[in-house]
Amino acid sequence: MAPLSDLLIVIRRTLEEWLRVRWSDLRFTAAETTVLVLVVLLAIAVLLAVVRGLRRAGGRRAAIALPALLPVMRPTPWRRLRHAPFVLFLIGLPFFAVALADPVTAFTREQITYEGRRIALVVDGSNSMILPFKTSQLRPSSDRTFFTATASAEHFMKLRMNGPYRDLIALIEFGSYAYVVTPFTTDYENVLLSLRLISDPVNWARFGDGGTTILEGIAEGAKLFRAFDFANASGNLMVVFTDGIDSRLQLQGRTIDELVATARRSAIPVYMIRTGFNRKFGDVREDLLWKAAVERTGGRFYAASDESAILQAVRDVDRIAAGRIDVREYTAYEPRFGGYALVAVVLWLAAAGLKLGFRGFSTFP
Repeated sequence: MAPLSDLLIVIRRTLEEWLRVRWSDLRFTAAETTVLVLVVLLAIAVLLAVVRGLRRAGGRRAAIALPALLPVMRPTPWRRLRHAPFVLFLIGLPFFAVALADPVTAFTREQITYEGRRIALVVDGSNSMILPFKTSQLRPSSDRTFFTATASAEHFMKLRMNGPYRDLIALIEFGSYAYVVTPFTTDYENVLLSLRLISDPVNWARFGDGGTTILEGIAEGAKLFRAFDFANASGNLMVVFTDGIDSRLQLQGRTIDELVATARRSAIPVYMIRTGFNRKFGDVREDLLWKAAVERTGGRFYAASDESAILQAVRDVDRIAAGRIDVREYTAYEPRFGGYALVAVVLWLAAAGLKLGFRGFSTFP
């Protein structure tokens, strides 16, 4: 079912893009070639019609006479419907011609609404994440909490990619300090590559920032939202993967309450997935602290003590993260033939389906 759902998502996005673009904004880079192709096709059609007419004229001598039709045998009023496949084919020709002319937009600035969220993935890379965490489905590169956390973030991304969403996703890694690995982007493959790079055992060993300051990761995520002018906009979300072992209540003179209030004012709910193998809620001393903090931002706290709890938390966040965001897009020389080609193909497939699937469209009534 996944390929079919992906196809439907592509079709819907193609139609939405086609309906957004104005005809006056299009530039046709292959107009002369298209005219030449259409002239050749028309000439072939005329030639075939002439040949068919000559064959019919030569075959009249072998014609068989039939008795006249009885007056009671009146033609059906639906007889003209047999031409529907040909009409659909003709309607599809102009769309095919436009697509063949390779329409592009030279430069556009669009304010577009997509299904999705602006999501900052914040991953704890501190030394305490080296504790064991056994899994079977996530398949991390090693049975350590850090690799389980990065595999969980990757699993969350794939859930979003398989859904109808077009998220803006950023990746942040933190220890004592936080670092933006990938800023907000719709290039999911780039984010996945970044996740795999930081989860490489050699690269993690070189991280060299073994402390844990969860406030640093949250603050860096909030700063990234402000840098992209996303603060106070609807559709923001921060997902933190950490072992939760950090009781630091201040960051550069600002208390945890101040940072939480800032995230809440900026409309950035924080969802924390605390990964600790066989450690239920309360088994980690700081659970109560972080649960209260993230819930004040409008988010949720998940004490993930095993793989099933992680998967359930990720599914829950994926469900919560259904929404719509407004995105300003700038494009230069963007091809726009997709919508026209799609309409032509749909019309021609409908014509072929009628012609081949129903005898009434292939024979006289």
